[in-house]
Amino acid sequence: MGRFEHAVSIRLHRFFVILPGTVKARAPGGGIAQKTPGLIDILWKRTVMTNFRKLGVYLGTLGAMFFWGVSFVWTKIVFQYYGPFTTLLFRLAISAVFLNLYAKFTGRGERVDRKDWPMFLLLAFLEPFCYFIGESLGLLRVSSTLASIMIGLIPVVSPFFAYMVYREKLSMVNTAGLVFSFLGLAVFTTTGDSRLEASTAGLLFLLFAVISAVGYSLVVKRMSHRYRPLTIVRIQNTVGGFYFLPLVLGFELGDTLAVDPPTHVILDLVMLAVFGSSLAFIFITVAIRELGIGRTNIFTNIIPVVTAITAYLMLGETFTLRKTIGMAIIISGIFLSQVRKRARAAVIHER
Repeated sequence: MGRFEHAVSIRLHRFFVILPGTVKARAPGGGIAQKTPGLIDILWKRTVMTNFRKLGVYLGTLGAMFFWGVSFVWTKIVFQYYGPFTTLLFRLAISAVFLNLYAKFTGRGERVDRKDWPMFLLLAFLEPFCYFIGESLGLLRVSSTLASIMIGLIPVVSPFFAYMVYREKLSMVNTAGLVFSFLGLAVFTTTGDSRLEASTAGLLFLLFAVISAVGYSLVVKRMSHRYRPLTIVRIQNTVGGFYFLPLVLGFELGDTLAVDPPTHVILDLVMLAVFGSSLAFIFITVAIRELGIGRTNIFTNIIPVVTAITAYLMLGETFTLRKTIGMAIIISGIFLSQVRKRARAAVIHER
């Protein structure tokens, strides 16, 4: 056997015969230098662990959309007792207390660099402040289902800005999925005679929320590589609460003090804070960092599906065959939007 054949046989023996993690190279002098990874080790790290990580990101993203979808219904219930500014202040205050206590007792708190505070102030101004003002005032004028559908414009707008700022690209298949999903929204939101069931003012407020959300995504993308998602959401909700405080004192203080909320309203506020303002934002921050802005935001098209089903079960809103067809189109479009070439996906993951 020649030198080349001998070297190849040793390499094949190390990768295929000896169990991974058991091969040890001899250092000069007879000592053991380090482990040589076997093929199973490499495949495990590059495929199984990577797939588990991606699965976790996708499950977290779906969880965030579920929480936000249900939050439209919870908000609709709370609005029967509190104004939008008060609701948002309570929601953010509870979330800030929850996240700060969690960070303190788990030792996961981070100090924010002084030079990053302007970005955090901008982040909190875009969302929760501007976004929730637009969303809540829009929700007062349209049904909970239609309000969530308008938020579905976010994935239509965000890829253009993501490309201009971060050079994120969507393939032709991804773009087709985005268009397909938006067509599903059109089916979902219109009646049989193709009329949009919403007030103009409500749609304008929700459009303002969409623009704010896109700006938020651009800022949080940058911050997610410097701070933990927990830190980002904890700071943004704490600062956001202070943004809403003057609005409550100026416009809703008297009405707020006169309210004697029942237990279920308090519970809805806590649910909004923990799931809608805390966990959902943490999950979506991870997704933006790992998947990118365009591929993450298209998941917002699931929100109307969750909201429509929840509103049907809790508020008695109708759920028609047309909405079912629209829901199927939306989900199909989302699947198309996540298709990536293997080589491209590997490059993105390594970054």
